Amino acid sequence: MNHKWIAVIAGITAAVISFAGCAAAGNMEGKDAAEGAGSTAARESAYHKIDAEQAKEMLDGESGILLVDVRTPEEYAEKHIGGAVNIPNETISDTPPAELPDKDARLVVYCRTGVRSRQAADKLVEMGYTNVYDMGGINDWPYETVSGSEVEKAME
Repeated sequence: MNHKWIAVIAGITAAVISFAGCAAAGNMEGKDAAEGAGSTAARESAYHKIDAEQAKEMLDGESGILLVDVRTPEEYAEKHIGGAVNIPNETISDTPPAELPDKDARLVVYCRTGVRSRQAADKLVEMGYTNVYDMGGINDWPYETVSGSEVEKAME
Protein backbone atom coordinates (compact mmCIF):
# COMPACT_ATOMS: atom_id res chain seq x y z
CA MET A 1 0.00 0.00 0.00
CA ASN A 2 1.54 3.32 -0.94
CA HIS A 3 1.94 6.24 1.45
CA LYS A 4 -0.81 8.29 -0.20
CA TRP A 5 -3.45 5.67 0.57
CA ILE A 6 -2.16 5.19 4.10
CA ALA A 7 -2.56 8.93 4.68
CA VAL A 8 -6.09 8.89 3.21
CA ILE A 9 -7.12 5.93 5.36
CA ALA A 10 -5.56 7.52 8.46
CA GLY A 11 -7.47 10.75 7.79
CA ILE A 12 -10.75 8.93 7.34
CA THR A 13 -10.12 6.90 10.49
CA ALA A 14 -9.42 10.07 12.47
CA ALA A 15 -12.63 11.64 11.16
CA VAL A 16 -14.65 8.57 12.11
CA ILE A 17 -13.16 8.54 15.62
CA SER A 18 -13.83 12.25 15.99
CA PHE A 19 -17.45 11.90 14.89
CA ALA A 20 -17.93 8.84 17.07
CA GLY A 21 -16.78 10.87 20.09
CA CYS A 22 -19.42 13.50 19.33
CA ALA A 23 -22.08 10.82 19.03
CA ALA A 24 -21.08 9.31 22.37
CA ALA A 25 -21.61 12.73 23.93
CA GLY A 26 -25.16 12.73 22.62
CA ASN A 27 -24.65 14.60 19.35
CA MET A 28 -26.84 12.72 16.86
CA GLU A 29 -25.51 14.73 13.93
CA GLY A 30 -22.01 13.48 14.77
CA LYS A 31 -23.32 9.92 14.82
CA ASP A 32 -24.88 10.29 11.38
CA ALA A 33 -21.68 11.81 10.01
CA ALA A 34 -19.57 8.99 11.51
CA GLU A 35 -21.78 6.38 9.89
CA GLY A 36 -21.57 8.19 6.56
CA ALA A 37 -17.79 8.48 6.79
CA GLY A 38 -17.50 4.80 7.73
CA SER A 39 -19.60 3.61 4.80
CA THR A 40 -17.69 5.92 2.45
CA ALA A 41 -14.41 4.48 3.70
CA ALA A 42 -15.70 0.96 3.18
CA ARG A 43 -16.76 1.79 -0.38
CA GLU A 44 -13.42 3.44 -1.13
CA SER A 45 -11.48 0.46 0.17
CA ALA A 46 -13.63 -1.95 -1.89
CA TYR A 47 -13.27 -0.07 -5.21
CA HIS A 48 -9.94 0.03 -7.04
CA LYS A 49 -9.27 1.71 -10.39
CA ILE A 50 -6.59 -0.16 -12.36
CA ASP A 51 -5.31 -0.11 -15.93
CA ALA A 52 -4.98 -2.96 -18.42
CA GLU A 53 -1.36 -3.66 -17.47
CA GLN A 54 -2.23 -3.99 -13.78
CA ALA A 55 -5.18 -6.24 -14.65
CA LYS A 56 -2.93 -8.45 -16.80
CA GLU A 57 -0.42 -8.74 -13.95
CA MET A 58 -3.19 -9.72 -11.54
CA LEU A 59 -4.66 -12.29 -13.92
CA ASP A 60 -1.25 -13.81 -14.71
CA GLY A 61 0.06 -13.78 -11.15
CA GLU A 62 -2.88 -14.64 -8.95
CA SER A 63 -5.47 -17.39 -8.86
CA GLY A 64 -9.12 -17.00 -7.99
CA ILE A 65 -9.66 -13.68 -9.76
CA LEU A 66 -13.02 -13.38 -11.51
CA LEU A 67 -12.96 -11.41 -14.74
CA VAL A 68 -16.34 -9.76 -15.40
CA ASP A 69 -17.29 -8.36 -18.82
CA VAL A 70 -20.27 -6.03 -18.33
CA ARG A 71 -20.95 -5.37 -22.03
CA THR A 72 -23.89 -6.77 -23.97
CA PRO A 73 -23.89 -10.45 -25.00
CA GLU A 74 -23.37 -9.35 -28.61
CA GLU A 75 -20.28 -7.32 -27.73
CA TYR A 76 -18.98 -10.20 -25.62
CA ALA A 77 -19.43 -12.71 -28.47
CA GLU A 78 -17.61 -10.39 -30.87
CA LYS A 79 -14.50 -10.08 -28.68
CA HIS A 80 -13.69 -10.58 -24.99
CA ILE A 81 -10.80 -11.37 -22.67
CA GLY A 82 -10.36 -15.11 -22.26
CA GLY A 83 -11.93 -16.49 -19.11
CA ALA A 84 -14.31 -13.58 -18.64
CA VAL A 85 -17.88 -14.14 -17.53
CA ASN A 86 -20.50 -11.95 -19.21
CA ILE A 87 -22.79 -10.10 -16.81
CA PRO A 88 -24.25 -7.11 -18.68
CA ASN A 89 -24.27 -3.89 -16.67
CA GLU A 90 -27.97 -3.36 -17.27
CA THR A 91 -28.73 -6.72 -15.58
CA ILE A 92 -26.89 -5.78 -12.38
CA SER A 93 -29.38 -4.38 -9.89
CA ASP A 94 -29.63 -4.75 -6.13
CA THR A 95 -29.47 -8.56 -6.16
CA PRO A 96 -26.02 -10.18 -6.31
CA PRO A 97 -25.48 -11.94 -9.65
CA ALA A 98 -25.61 -15.74 -9.38
CA GLU A 99 -22.23 -15.91 -11.16
CA LEU A 100 -20.64 -13.95 -8.29
CA PRO A 101 -21.60 -15.78 -5.08
CA ASP A 102 -18.52 -14.76 -3.04
CA LYS A 103 -18.66 -11.09 -2.06
CA ASP A 104 -15.01 -11.23 -0.95
CA ALA A 105 -13.73 -12.59 -4.28
CA ARG A 106 -11.41 -10.36 -6.31
CA LEU A 107 -13.38 -9.08 -9.30
CA VAL A 108 -11.82 -7.38 -12.32
CA VAL A 109 -14.59 -5.57 -14.19
CA TYR A 110 -14.39 -4.19 -17.73
CA CYS A 111 -16.61 -2.92 -20.56
CA ARG A 112 -15.80 -1.22 -23.89
CA THR A 113 -14.50 2.20 -22.81
CA GLY A 114 -14.84 2.33 -19.02
CA VAL A 115 -18.22 3.98 -18.44
CA ARG A 116 -20.25 0.81 -17.82
CA SER A 117 -17.43 -0.82 -15.85
CA ARG A 118 -17.48 2.07 -13.37
CA GLN A 119 -21.28 1.89 -13.10
CA ALA A 120 -21.19 -1.87 -12.57
CA ALA A 121 -18.31 -1.60 -10.07
CA ASP A 122 -20.26 0.99 -8.07
CA LYS A 123 -23.34 -1.25 -8.00
CA LEU A 124 -21.28 -4.27 -6.92
CA VAL A 125 -19.62 -2.30 -4.12
CA GLU A 126 -23.05 -1.04 -2.97
CA MET A 127 -24.19 -4.69 -2.78
CA GLY A 128 -21.29 -5.48 -0.47
CA TYR A 129 -18.57 -6.82 -2.77
CA THR A 130 -15.27 -5.98 -1.09
CA ASN A 131 -12.61 -6.36 -3.83
CA VAL A 132 -13.80 -4.72 -7.05
CA TYR A 133 -11.13 -3.70 -9.56
CA ASP A 134 -12.35 -1.49 -12.43
CA MET A 135 -10.07 -2.05 -15.42
CA GLY A 136 -12.02 0.29 -17.68
CA GLY A 137 -12.43 -0.69 -21.31
CA ILE A 138 -11.40 -3.56 -23.51
CA ASN A 139 -10.44 -0.86 -26.03
CA ASP A 140 -7.37 -0.26 -23.82
CA TRP A 141 -6.52 -4.00 -23.57
CA PRO A 142 -3.47 -4.59 -25.82
CA TYR A 143 -3.30 -8.31 -25.04
CA GLU A 144 -4.97 -11.34 -26.58
CA THR A 145 -8.75 -11.58 -26.84
CA VAL A 146 -11.09 -14.30 -28.01
CA SER A 147 -14.37 -14.23 -29.90
CA GLY A 148 -17.38 -16.47 -29.86
CA SER A 149 -16.17 -18.31 -32.96
CA GLU A 150 -12.68 -18.84 -31.51
CA VAL A 151 -14.20 -20.27 -28.34
CA GLU A 152 -16.29 -22.70 -30.43
CA LYS A 153 -13.19 -23.77 -32.41
CA ALA A 154 -11.26 -24.40 -29.20
CA MET A 155 -14.04 -26.67 -27.94
CA GLU A 156 -14.00 -28.87 -31.09
